Amino acid sequence: MRTSGFFIEIKTMRKNYKIILIAIVAVFIIIQFFRPAKNLGNITSNHIFEQVKLPSEIKTMITNSCLDCHSNQTNYLWYHEIAPVSWIISSDIKSGKEKLNFSEWGKMNAFDRIGALDNICDEVKSGDMPIEAYVIMHKKARLTEAQRKTLCDWTKKLGEQMIGN
Repeated sequence: MRTSGFFIEIKTMRKNYKIILIAIVAVFIIIQFFRPAKNLGNITSNHIFEQVKLPSEIKTMITNSCLDCHSNQTNYLWYHEIAPVSWIISSDIKSGKEKLNFSEWGKMNAFDRIGALDNICDEVKSGDMPIEAYVIMHKKARLTEAQRKTLCDWTKKLGEQMIGN
């Protein structure tokens, strides 16, 4: 009699696991219908690429390592379509654009631009930017020490030019 009770308990547990699994799958499917807005603007006259004559190496570094989160033009990959990843990506983009938006460079005053250039160098030199989670999925975004130095040298040079004007 004890063994039959044991088997009934196992059947009940399996049934409960199936119900839980079905609920998880249902929730996963339902959350796919709640998508954040995409960050798909055009490059306008206010974009840094239109405002500043960038050396090609700097333009490539900014494109590969910065623009997805720090502009109005995000290059979305397949996994960006899946919630909750899409929500996390959207939050990261919003946060990045609040700190620096290269698409709004032309709207910034000179002091804010100089401060942004200093911050770019500080973040890149410290290794805080680009963030590691981004670099893991975007291999081209990883900056070498030489690239970090080149980017910092450029930000300092541009900042000095702006002060001189």
